[in-house]
Amino acid sequence: MPATTPGSAAAPAAARSTAPAAPAAEGGARDLTLLYRGPLASCDYDCPYCPFAKRRDTPGQLRADRAALERFTDWAAGRAGSGDTLSLLFTPWGEGLVRSWYRRALVELSRLPHVRRVAIQTNLSCRTGWLAEADLDALALWVTYHPGQVTRDRFLAKCRALDALGVRYSVGVVGQREHLDEARRLRAELADGVYLWVNAAEGLSYSDAEAAHWAELDPHFGYSLHAHNSAGRPCRTGESVLSVDGDGTVRRCHFVRDVLGNLYDGSYRARLLPRPCPSPVCDCHIGYVHLETLPLYELFGAGVLERVPDGWPQGR
Repeated sequence: MPATTPGSAAAPAAARSTAPAAPAAEGGARDLTLLYRGPLASCDYDCPYCPFAKRRDTPGQLRADRAALERFTDWAAGRAGSGDTLSLLFTPWGEGLVRSWYRRALVELSRLPHVRRVAIQTNLSCRTGWLAEADLDALALWVTYHPGQVTRDRFLAKCRALDALGVRYSVGVVGQREHLDEARRLRAELADGVYLWVNAAEGLSYSDAEAAHWAELDPHFGYSLHAHNSAGRPCRTGESVLSVDGDGTVRRCHFVRDVLGNLYDGSYRARLLPRPCPSPVCDCHIGYVHLETLPLYELFGAGVLERVPDGWPQGR
């Protein structure tokens, strides 16, 4: 995590280590990072550049998502005493924090001593008061600002509420040309302790001058600018980093469909091995951040899950 908490609020004391650690020997206790994505696919935003969240979940689908998340939360709680330590990132297709069961899960998981970090990708359209119930040494948010879906003033008010609570978070934007000026205004009004990241827009080619403009806002924009060669290269996914679906299916990551086993019957554990990436390239941050050929674990330190560089802003 960064050495300074976003905003002027005092940073909470670090009650537990959150630095990524190597897994233990096969069959023993493990330090696992799990990216969970249940069936939820509905969102209160409808961004034109976003390929996700274009459907409205039915009541039945929402019940199924809630049941799947509660099962996952129960499993995580049940690892207490096993020797495992967990770092958890929720990456829903839709917006999770407008649903009570996601807010409750984050609070409950943050309080578990064997959970190093629990984070979620969110548009921050939810209320923020519930965060006061969480252990803020463990909970963090990966926040995306979507111009055209929410006013900057309203979004910044939510960020200031996080600052007042002492919540760890990053804020990001998609690098659409028409959003550059708005992103500049956002950076000017965010607290210095908040890292503003920029994702290169899918399918958009940037001139050197355009890339430089975005890099003025995010000094690490270059990592998002081009896909990373990954075929045959070592990656932490499949060994200490895993993707989990709503039914407990375990894969090495969201982008490789080969099944390693199931979380709930434990069949995945025998297949936690170092293995090279089978994909030609990796072009999504939640994938390539785990490539061992990139220096991103060193860059982000314990802030890998919420995308906050270590020691930001001093470490920029």
